[in-house]
Amino acid sequence: MERQSRTESLRTINNGGGGRAETVTAPATITIKGILGLLTENINNNGDEKRVISLGMGDPTAHSCFRTAHVAEDSVLDSLQSHKFNGYAPTVGLPQTRRAVAEYLSRDLPYKLTSDDVFITSGCTQAIDVALAMLARPGANILLPRPGFPIYELCASFRHLEARHFDLLPQNGWEVDLDAVEALADHNTVALVIINPGNPCGNVYSYQHLEKIAETAKKLNIPVIADEVYGHLAFGRNPFVPMGVFGETVPVLTLGSLSKRWIVPGWRLGWFVTTDPCGMFREPKIIERIKKYFDILGGPATFIQAAVPRILEQTEEVYFNRTNYLLKQSSDLCCDRIQDIPCISCPHRPEGSMAVMVKLNLSLLEDISDDIDFCFKLAKEESVIILPGTAVGLKNWLRITFAVDPSALEEAFRRTKSFYQRHAKLV
Repeated sequence: MERQSRTESLRTINNGGGGRAETVTAPATITIKGILGLLTENINNNGDEKRVISLGMGDPTAHSCFRTAHVAEDSVLDSLQSHKFNGYAPTVGLPQTRRAVAEYLSRDLPYKLTSDDVFITSGCTQAIDVALAMLARPGANILLPRPGFPIYELCASFRHLEARHFDLLPQNGWEVDLDAVEALADHNTVALVIINPGNPCGNVYSYQHLEKIAETAKKLNIPVIADEVYGHLAFGRNPFVPMGVFGETVPVLTLGSLSKRWIVPGWRLGWFVTTDPCGMFREPKIIERIKKYFDILGGPATFIQAAVPRILEQTEEVYFNRTNYLLKQSSDLCCDRIQDIPCISCPHRPEGSMAVMVKLNLSLLEDISDDIDFCFKLAKEESVIILPGTAVGLKNWLRITFAVDPSALEEAFRRTKSFYQRHAKLV
């Protein structure tokens, strides 16, 4: 009964997409992990012996072709065996860790960050919560991308921030609808959130588009929260450009982590960084407020923090190149197999991150009511897990994670094609 009610709650529709794509407002209590849990339960109850293939969770560690760098593992092991890092770290993070992150991010910026600009968090999720907590005030609203990452809605709900959604435009490579941003903002808007490289769309914004975003935020007198957890995972025409490059145009809060680039999501090592050379976030009162908030948070394990300087300094470029090569190969395979299944289509091939948005054509299916129905029946009949687009804000779309072994991808799409053929509408 509880599962049924939670599933039905996903179908809260908000037809505010301006005709570009039908959009939904997912309730703040629904999370990606929660939905994937329901889909997995559906598999467990069907008595099928097919192995489960998940294209739903962005955790590449489940697949043998994706591994972290040897230097990362060695650094953590050395840190632990040194017996120097078993105690508490400062609540804002170890000094050497903050300094290393500042130096790492400064490589791509026209100015230098200092350790005082960096606060170490338990993954990027905690960095998101810190950003929204610092900006929240009575009556405030925040501008979020649609489709987007549902944790922002969840955090906004807890912070009593009104979430206002602007569309990403699939026909323009999932660029931000800047006209919509301007129409949504008012004197109570506290920030604009940008996710680049994009989750769930796999887009990578050009320098020119990021510059327009910065100029728009400056015009509206709001800071930008730049979610760059997939930073540098770019394998298309556009190189990764951090939003902090435009920090002199508009204040930027940069959020990131080791999780994706180093393939270590379980290490929970992230950062919250004030990439703001003009100083809005360097005012003593603001810094003191941030530090006090960190006093009540639990950060990453001290020995993991202590390993960060060596990880950031000594990981060889060949490791990153290999990861991007694997992601490019798997994304191409994903898009090629999608072309073989008439009921789904990919309007924009991914150029970064680990996921892609796929359009579902219900007119070609006989007994599928929407994206949620598609995903639950696919899970039950074929033991393949795909995330319904409703979970990330777009009804009748699907989010597919392609950071998967090629053999598993091939099998997943073979089963999905069989599923389509079984449910195809007879002409």
